[in-house]
Amino acid sequence: MKTFLVCLIGLLPSLLFAQTKAELIEQIKSNPGEKESIRLIQRIDVQNPDYKELDNLFKTLDKKIRKTTEGKFLQHYIASLEKSSPGKKAPGITQFDLAGEPYGLQNLKGKYVLVSFWASWNAQSRKEIPFYKEIYAAFKDKGFEILGVSFDSDFKVWKKYIDDNGLGWKHVSDLQNMNNGAALSYGIKAIPQNVLVDPNGIVVARNLQGEVLRNKLQELVK
Repeated sequence: MKTFLVCLIGLLPSLLFAQTKAELIEQIKSNPGEKESIRLIQRIDVQNPDYKELDNLFKTLDKKIRKTTEGKFLQHYIASLEKSSPGKKAPGITQFDLAGEPYGLQNLKGKYVLVSFWASWNAQSRKEIPFYKEIYAAFKDKGFEILGVSFDSDFKVWKKYIDDNGLGWKHVSDLQNMNNGAALSYGIKAIPQNVLVDPNGIVVARNLQGEVLRNKLQELVK
């Protein structure tokens, strides 16, 4: 976990070099022998990454760079994205709920579950809350549940936000902030993100937002 945090911190200098996706890709392809290219690849569509695109970019790097420790971490990240992609069995999640009891995705088998990776301190996560409350009210009695996986680190702050805002769905966390254990399994490097899982535990889609998410639920949840 500590090494994962170090890798995240290592991404920060990349922001200084390229701002757009096109610029990132150009810089990566122009520098196949530089370790910095590994960090740049991890910046591609960080809110909604495509493992195939990242893998193709990774393969353009020199072999010696791919074999570095940083390269192996990138390979792990890409593999995690692939293993949690649509059509694949959703990786298990078991963390502690608000009562301090183990709870996880497997407890919700038989329902459509929106696994929501978020944090009470994250402004973009908070912006999504009103819409999530809408879809939860509309579909909760039709075999649908939301599992909020929080990247909080302070239990009291996390619980207070949930209580104050009436977030009635299921919530779990390991209180490890951006080192949340589920992040490694699902390839989550930025929040908010979500993964829609079907009643058999198969990933249906990743990062559906707004009306696209509502329409998908209307199609699936009867």
